[in-house]
Amino acid sequence: MHDYGGYKALFRDGITELGCRVHARRKFFEQYQASGSALAKEALAHIAELYRIEEDAAGIDASARLTHRQQHAMPVLHAFKAWRVEQRKTTVGQSNTAKAMDYPVKRWDALARYVEDGRYPINNNPVENAIRPIALGCKNWLCAGRRTADIMSLLATTKANGLDPHAWLTDVLTRLPTTRDRDINTLLPLIGQWQPTPEG
Repeated sequence: MHDYGGYKALFRDGITELGCRVHARRKFFEQYQASGSALAKEALAHIAELYRIEEDAAGIDASARLTHRQQHAMPVLHAFKAWRVEQRKTTVGQSNTAKAMDYPVKRWDALARYVEDGRYPINNNPVENAIRPIALGCKNWLCAGRRTADIMSLLATTKANGLDPHAWLTDVLTRLPTTRDRDINTLLPLIGQWQPTPEG
């Protein structure tokens, strides 16, 4: 999760923040590649164990995955946090290793939240894959601005929820002019919220 102010505003409004383990891992990986840091190597081992635990939970339902994470991932997370706090005491303040170690601490609650619900992913790779076409096209769309990004995000959300983007957009554009502000959430492309207008 990046420090984009728009996200923080959503979190204040009750949207659940999920941190990305890949971003936390990248800091340590880059430091290990650059210097062969033993601390970075040990941090990578902790993170690798979390991913191994996730692999063991592949293919099971959300309830069973939650139980699996609570039993296996939670102890690893606690051990990693305790190790990081102890090692940070002897790490130079502004070194790259220190910055790598500080990253997960500042975002710890969001990074550890995936063990609270079996539906939550350990990282945001699916989201990043969904928005990659947008990111690649940014240079060509500079004049399109934020509205294009908003629409593309909604369409990606529609696909992620197994809905037909064309059907959703057609229905929403038809209903939007007569939808009251208090009911606007019923148009969002989320399972259980948007329901297509009955035919006939």
